[in-house]
Amino acid sequence: MTRVLLAGESWVTTSIHTKGFDSFTTVSYHEGAGALLAALRAGGHDVGFMPNHVAATDFPSTEEALAAFDVVILSDIGSNTLLLAPVTFAGGQAAPNRLGLLRDWVAGGGGLAMVGGYLSFQGFEGKANYRCTPLADALPVLLEAGDDRCELPESPEPLVVDAGHPLTRGLDERWPAVLGYQRLVPKRGASTPVLVNGDPLVVTGEHGAGRTLAYATDIGPHWAPDAFVAWPGFGAFWRRAVSWLAGGEAVDALADEASHAVG
Repeated sequence: MTRVLLAGESWVTTSIHTKGFDSFTTVSYHEGAGALLAALRAGGHDVGFMPNHVAATDFPSTEEALAAFDVVILSDIGSNTLLLAPVTFAGGQAAPNRLGLLRDWVAGGGGLAMVGGYLSFQGFEGKANYRCTPLADALPVLLEAGDDRCELPESPEPLVVDAGHPLTRGLDERWPAVLGYQRLVPKRGASTPVLVNGDPLVVTGEHGAGRTLAYATDIGPHWAPDAFVAWPGFGAFWRRAVSWLAGGEAVDALADEASHAVG
């Protein structure tokens, strides 16, 4: 059983409704991690979920706290949420650099995945801004200096170009269409088993003794349509990805996943 921490994948929407002379405001809260959480838990993994507002205060800030997990997944959570804890931003007090701690934890053998989204990698208008943080050293990709989104309403289909890679062996060659992704450049020595529109969609690598994964599209709306997360290969991919990131042999441990995904 792999111990996983998923951080991010939540947002608050504030809407102003105007009706003639009058207007009023509504606020709603949303989470986008449901499909991934269900897929990982169905595979027997022990998954903890910290939405953005929880991660701001509760994301591990010590080596001991990170040691409780085998794999950390960051999804749609900007670097400021982890760098500017309330004790620092509101209280003006020094605090550990949690992205530096996470980088060092990976170097010591932890598994790290970053999932694409408007506040991942560089993100919308560059506001995720991981390029200038210590965590950039651990990622298997190089990041652009600004907005790195590629919006594709024409919905291209990802294509497996390395069917022998541990994360793609036995999965469909063509995946359901996505609506966008982040432009990423694999670092030297990284592997790129899946492309979309000719660009990397899945990139794997190593940092010290740890394994890393960059997943350039989303795990929910809007870049990942319902048909994508409902595809059996979505759950199969992420279950084996978590096992691989934790240092396991994804193909051997999840051989049944491949046959189910193909079938």
